[in-house]
Amino acid sequence: MFDVGFSELLIIAVVALLVLGPERLPKAARFAGLWVRKARAQWYSVKSELELELAQEEMKQHMQSVENSIRAPMQELQSDLRDAENEINNGFVDVVESDARTEIGTRTAASDEPPAETAGMPDSPADAPSADGSPDEIPVESQPKQGALW
Repeated sequence: MFDVGFSELLIIAVVALLVLGPERLPKAARFAGLWVRKARAQWYSVKSELELELAQEEMKQHMQSVENSIRAPMQELQSDLRDAENEINNGFVDVVESDARTEIGTRTAASDEPPAETAGMPDSPADAPSADGSPDEIPVESQPKQGALW
């Protein structure tokens, strides 16, 4: 910045000695040194703050790019998971509906036949009364739920 050599510094020192005199020159040198140290400290403080802010901004951009690179495959997996869930739920509903149609068909066919010796007996173990005398209910887990995988 300033290209000051030894000869220029010597000329400045001689002029300062002539202007200030030998009594005030040491005090002036200490005072100038104090201000130079304060200016350097301030400069290094500002410089380190700027470097820190730049490093933080760079880290923020890096984290943002990593987040974006993770988010895209994650969203793709979520959509695939939703599609698979819908396919499973639709297949489960189809199976339940076909079982219901089959059961209705067997009941209508059985109603056309004369009653068998098993009159009064439940059609299936699910219809049988439980230990407390009440018929078992269809488990809630077997009913399809929208938005649930399991």
